[in-house]
Amino acid sequence: MAEQTVADIMDRDPVSISPGESVQSLIRLLRTHELPGIPVVTDGDRLVGIVTESDLILREDDADLHLPHYFELFGAVVFIEPIKHLEDKLRKAFANKVSDMMTPDPLTIGPDASVHEAARMISSTGHNRLPVVRDGRLVGVVTRVDCLAALSGGG
Repeated sequence: MAEQTVADIMDRDPVSISPGESVQSLIRLLRTHELPGIPVVTDGDRLVGIVTESDLILREDDADLHLPHYFELFGAVVFIEPIKHLEDKLRKAFANKVSDMMTPDPLTIGPDASVHEAARMISSTGHNRLPVVRDGRLVGVVTRVDCLAALSGGG
């Protein structure tokens, strides 16, 4: 018997959202479908990002939004840590659109990959779901539960 592939177990009709949609629409979709994350796609189902519940939460260490540490040298301000971290926190804190909130270029897997490979990726990254992409287009989503069911003989 051939080894199962991601295509055998993935959800072939995943809920997705456009980068131009509002954050309110995103939250409504997450709540309605009881999902921990949604792929972000442009026209033609091109995957451009993903938004997960963790993107919607300002963690305690992010909530203070302090300026990065810096020092002054000859009248110039030199930041010790990248200012991009502050920019990212601000962008997400005041997001109006999905594109402001999403994580761009998410980790993906191909439909021809083995279930074992998908399970390893999910386990090693701590993600609960992976967008399944063929030629840059979203063709499905595979979850931790999908992999566990398939590997335990229940899928």
